[in-house]
Amino acid sequence: MPFGRLGEPGQEIPVLRTDSGVYDLRPLTTDIDAAFLASDGLTRARDAAAAGNLPLLEGADALRVGAPIARPGKIVCIGLNYSDHAAETGAAIPAEPVVFMKDPTTIVGPFDEVLIPRASVKTDWEVELGVVIGQQARYLDSPADALACIAGYTLSHDVSEREFQLERGGQWDKGKSCETFNPLGPDLVPAADVDDPQQLGLRLWVNGVLRQDGSTANQIFPVAYVIWYLSQFMVLHPGDLINTGTPAGVALGIEGGPYLREGDIVELEIDGLGRARQQMGQA
Repeated sequence: MPFGRLGEPGQEIPVLRTDSGVYDLRPLTTDIDAAFLASDGLTRARDAAAAGNLPLLEGADALRVGAPIARPGKIVCIGLNYSDHAAETGAAIPAEPVVFMKDPTTIVGPFDEVLIPRASVKTDWEVELGVVIGQQARYLDSPADALACIAGYTLSHDVSEREFQLERGGQWDKGKSCETFNPLGPDLVPAADVDDPQQLGLRLWVNGVLRQDGSTANQIFPVAYVIWYLSQFMVLHPGDLINTGTPAGVALGIEGGPYLREGDIVELEIDGLGRARQQMGQA
């Protein structure tokens, strides 16, 4: 039973999707946010739905699909985390995770328009497994402790402007933090519902052409290692989003780079986490 948020930007309603319908979570929480996740809200919501204590949300199918979590305190990203992606970009296999940050205000819904920045010539696509933190992770003793800190998983699109990222001063963040550059969702799938985060297929199409077709089995640094590693350098809080890297097939790795242009359609999916679609607009 996945979780989501429905409604116009800034007015999203937290919901639980089930075979019986879409349940309104507002009797339990105002949003799928840090406080809700930290208080084991996912379990409480499921129990309430099973007990018949939540109302169905009428007209849910007609509502906009928002990002499945409220704006996080931070978005932490892992670069070059698939060996085939490192190879296609000419980068060496990293000895440690490559870490950068992304502005949390980049998050939009999974079907919202993505704006190509002004003066952009190299806006690129990246399908990624997103990890949502559910319990504080601080100086974890080992990767074995990390999975207990995860609330759930989601489909994340780490849109990137490669010229801004790589050719304009060497600072990755400004190529990653343009407005609308992190469509998220549609669902937050609880960690307990994902048998193995290292066995998920990821796919992305541009204008109907399959560009990325990979598996989290090929991650250089698995999810548990990434969470443990990050906890040695920063405190991860409930609601934080971790983007765990992208497989091969990005425009940067293609000769001549067929970068995104206004009107292009990107569709992406991850096994068990849903499917998203975004049209490119102009900022």
